[in-house]
Amino acid sequence: MPLVRIDVNEGRGREALQQLSRGIHDAILAEYSIPERDYFHILTEHPEGQIFAQDAGLGFERTRDVVMIQIFTQGGRSQEAKQRLFAAVAEKLGEVGIAGEDVFIGYVENTAGDWSFGFGRAQYVTGELAVPKK
Repeated sequence: MPLVRIDVNEGRGREALQQLSRGIHDAILAEYSIPERDYFHILTEHPEGQIFAQDAGLGFERTRDVVMIQIFTQGGRSQEAKQRLFAAVAEKLGEVGIAGEDVFIGYVENTAGDWSFGFGRAQYVTGELAVPKK
């Protein structure tokens, strides 16, 4: 059950934002085989000048269409699985017109006990939800 935070510059329409979110979710569904309804995205638009995303010395330029993605999920997946996810996200976003150099992903792992889906309970710990298999 990943929680995905997506930060973009203002200027995309509602449909474009939905396509962007859906593309990321579809990549996660395909690569991690999570349930369809494990869809938890927070999409934030920022005024020009609030997102800074250089190339970390890799020699390319990003545009104002940069998409900053943070994926929070339970630990335990292999580096290969993460690499496949990153590639799938870039591919899905490419299908909606976002260039590969404008896709930035930060991946944060935690444990089953770090999640509460409501009511102040850690449902993976209480057994209300089955802990997802990796």
